[in-house]
Amino acid sequence: MNYTEINKEIITKHFARLWEELNSGDDDLSCSDIKIETSPSGDPTLCIKGIYVHSPRDPLREGQRIAGSGTENGPVIILGFGLGYSAGAAVKIPDLCGKPVIIIEKHKNLLLKAFELRDFSDFLSNNKVLFVTGSNTEGITDALSIAYALMPEKQPPLIIRNKALNALDEKWYKHAEDKIRTWAMRDDVNKATHKRFGQRWVRNLSRNMNFIRDLPGVLRLEGLASERFDSIFSQEHESKEKESGFLPVFMAAAGPSLDKIKPMLCDIYERCIIVAMDTSLRFFVQNGIQPDFVIVVDPQFWNNRHLDRCVFKQTGKQTALVAESAVYPPVLNLPFKHKFLCSSLFPLGTFIETRVDNKGRLAAGGSVATTAWDFARILGGNEIWIAGLDLAFPGLKTHFRGARFEESSNSQSGRFNPVEKWVVRALRDGKPFKAFSGNGSRILTDQRLSLYAAWFENQFRQNPQIKNYGLYQEGLAISGIIKTEVQNFLALPQVRKEINRRIELAFNKTETEFNEPEEKNKRAQRFDSAVSVLKNGLENIKKTAEEGAETARRALRYPMNQSQQNKVLKELDRITLRLTESEVKEIAGFLFPPTEEEKDETDPFKAYLKSSLKLFTGIREAVTNTIF
Repeated sequence: MNYTEINKEIITKHFARLWEELNSGDDDLSCSDIKIETSPSGDPTLCIKGIYVHSPRDPLREGQRIAGSGTENGPVIILGFGLGYSAGAAVKIPDLCGKPVIIIEKHKNLLLKAFELRDFSDFLSNNKVLFVTGSNTEGITDALSIAYALMPEKQPPLIIRNKALNALDEKWYKHAEDKIRTWAMRDDVNKATHKRFGQRWVRNLSRNMNFIRDLPGVLRLEGLASERFDSIFSQEHESKEKESGFLPVFMAAAGPSLDKIKPMLCDIYERCIIVAMDTSLRFFVQNGIQPDFVIVVDPQFWNNRHLDRCVFKQTGKQTALVAESAVYPPVLNLPFKHKFLCSSLFPLGTFIETRVDNKGRLAAGGSVATTAWDFARILGGNEIWIAGLDLAFPGLKTHFRGARFEESSNSQSGRFNPVEKWVVRALRDGKPFKAFSGNGSRILTDQRLSLYAAWFENQFRQNPQIKNYGLYQEGLAISGIIKTEVQNFLALPQVRKEINRRIELAFNKTETEFNEPEEKNKRAQRFDSAVSVLKNGLENIKKTAEEGAETARRALRYPMNQSQQNKVLKELDRITLRLTESEVKEIAGFLFPPTEEEKDETDPFKAYLKSSLKLFTGIREAVTNTIF
């Protein structure tokens, strides 16, 4: 029986443009590769290129068995739809009923064949179904975002794989699983980073607070590489030296493949605005080239060491610093002539900035490379050339030759702690796995690096007007980076004179406007007012938290009747309300993670008291650590 019209009516009604996409005719699986048989159970079964995709005897029962073998209760992800037996069985399992279903199927022709042979009207009408089809896996991240937005609680997804279909297109489905794995670990990575660096961020911000008042923001550099630059920054339209148009930007990460661009550094300098990062600045300095900008956003002391013997008065005159206000404090005192801040990512910095001076936000994806790319984006060019963004370990190397990591491991190695031990630790500690590289081979990467790759892919999709070209793409495959040859880069015109003109004009305009005496005075007044409000607010939160901790501590000392318990609960509610109404509550709460339920405590009242004591004590300590 042909069910095409029944399914088409439902698809057209509930899934905009899906039917049109399925019939676009760009599938590499031909109809001659697909063979349909009727199984002894009476249900159709599927055979592709001589391989059975479903059981040749009872595909429906097989689908029920596969769907029921998982234990996860999150969204249902179907890797290889086939004729849809597993997907249909999964939504009938009580624990999965009502959960979103993400169907990931490379071959559109298989979906069309399934809609021809089976009635999916009930499945499509009564379930939250999302489709990712075709040769591109980019929609997986968006589908996961939508699926989890439809769920009140985040739980691990149930992944149902059709082994036969996965084996037929192993590379495509492995790439799909990489994207799912990256998404699943995102929250865990963010929590771990917050726990590890939260207090360091606040301590740095406390010491760097005056720089929010005294340094301009990257907002003043927006559009520098744009063809509209002169209309934005200057009225000097008649300048004879001006070359109108976009300027390309070169972004240098610190991966091993950066070594390969060494012979062409002078060519890069003549053709592009160069954006380095703290980890790659050493590469340029050692080879006699001063980048136009260097990006520093990491708060750690050891990250600050990447700049050792890299920043001199000569460097500072030619290279401008772009930093986040939570960087390790000595960074902002280095001899850069021009320094710019991006908007803080943390409540303490945001509180001051919104009241004093808007700096301009740069996106953060957990790595300085992600921030550097976003800075290149706001410069306004339509081409970003990228090198060293390996996000993997090509040749089992971690960084370019001569990087700070290499120097540190060499200087501290010994008989019982050789360099090889440092390298193995770096390769092992990030939970490594194999993934596809830019040239199609398998390469070693890890969970953290693959998370950065997902960030880049998402940004590339959101900014399709920017072309991202990759030189020597030997690292992790990143969708959206166009692999290109050196000769294509060398075909770019030499525009260093125009680059210098624009940068000088932007710097001079910033100096004139930002440091104008009246503006400086107004900004200082706003800063003093913001700091005063902050100090008073934090002091009040500290006192309130101390009161809450003492109330919980006192209640835990003695047994209480129901009336006394109700009185304590009302008092704690009143204290909690005072905290939530504070103007600076986000700042104090930033350092303190959500409290966990006291699992070993059988008395609900005592469990609540212990949880409250932990909460209020943590808030008090967090406020104390802000050093105000």
